[in-house]
Amino acid sequence: MIGSVQRAMRLLEAVGSHERGAPAKRLAREAGLALPTAYHLLRTLAHEGYLRREHGLFVLGEAAERLGSSGVRQTRRSVISEDMAHWRDAVGVPVYFAVYRGGEVEVLAVSDTPGNPAVEEWADFRETAHAHAIGQCLLSQLDEEAQRDHLSRYPVAPTTAYGVPDEQALLRRLADTGRMQPVVEFQEYALGSVCAAVPITAGATAATMAISLPLHQADRLTPAVRELQHGIGQRLGSLAFSISI
Repeated sequence: MIGSVQRAMRLLEAVGSHERGAPAKRLAREAGLALPTAYHLLRTLAHEGYLRREHGLFVLGEAAERLGSSGVRQTRRSVISEDMAHWRDAVGVPVYFAVYRGGEVEVLAVSDTPGNPAVEEWADFRETAHAHAIGQCLLSQLDEEAQRDHLSRYPVAPTTAYGVPDEQALLRRLADTGRMQPVVEFQEYALGSVCAAVPITAGATAATMAISLPLHQADRLTPAVRELQHGIGQRLGSLAFSISI
């Protein structure tokens, strides 16, 4: 083991235990270090941005906070990956998790298997929200102004012969879709595929869980959606946590 690294980590832990910071002498005592050694390490950590000295007290710096944020994001990703695998196996279909953030569709995770592969993203999901269940579900949760803003940046253009023909037709469809009703589309994004998306209520962020099936298994879509809705209700807390990834 590298002793200097161990001592530096003990100091970081000691600083982190004091919300308003602590002086070097106290930190040295709590970390079990000689004061000259603690001073040297504290200055080094401050120089690298892991600590910050304010009025004689050491507090965590931006570099340490970034490490903490990364850990939280990794935890959130782990949570959603576990949930996605759970639904994939429980429902037996590919599962997608997406949010609408900053005016864009973000597919945060996809979970599938070789036997049940996800739909190939042959056209950018962000640019074709009007064509797939994920995008339509997210757009249906927005107000009309936000919908029109999105469509001004990503105009409606059918990706298959089954797609919605124009913006007005899409807006009518979105208006007819209840804000928290599932959205289903048949071959609108990709020929040979059917998809459904279930809206998720978690604060102000529009989110959705979606599934897809090959066209010849379309009869499985409705029961799969019902099972997904039931599962979301049971595990909404972990999904809300994951939305802030």
